[in-house]
Amino acid sequence: MGGGTRLENANPLIFQRSGERQLTTEEEDEEFADPIDDREIFDLIRTINDPEHPLSLEELNVVEQVRVRVNDNDSTVSVEFTPTIPHCSMATLIGLSIKVKLLRSLPERFKIDVHITPGAHASEQAVNKQLGDKERVAAALENSHLLEVVNQCLSGRS
Repeated sequence: MGGGTRLENANPLIFQRSGERQLTTEEEDEEFADPIDDREIFDLIRTINDPEHPLSLEELNVVEQVRVRVNDNDSTVSVEFTPTIPHCSMATLIGLSIKVKLLRSLPERFKIDVHITPGAHASEQAVNKQLGDKERVAAALENSHLLEVVNQCLSGRS
């Protein structure tokens, strides 16, 4: 964050991170075709950095495993996320970061739906409309500054 910029949520609640997922022998076996599940998707998105705080989306409770739904047979992934405050101006950027992480990580066969938890944001419908529009998402990712910010959210903490 640049100097002099006021944080919207200067003192967010911080939640405990979940432990690392224990892989089964079958999951480690490259010959075994195991379906993608909710926890696997959660593991992909939980470490995304918040654009405003030096914390992960999991630590801020923006993403939770219970809000991830996967149907491997139908090739669908749905992620609800909950901004820390109802008027969070970073909601679209957070949703875009989640969507980009999944687009980069999952096979192309998956249809990815990322949206705000119902009732959790003042501009929920507008943000969801932006995140659900392939052309808007593609146009956003053509903006080099915005793409740089998304990539910072997706990079690991130092």
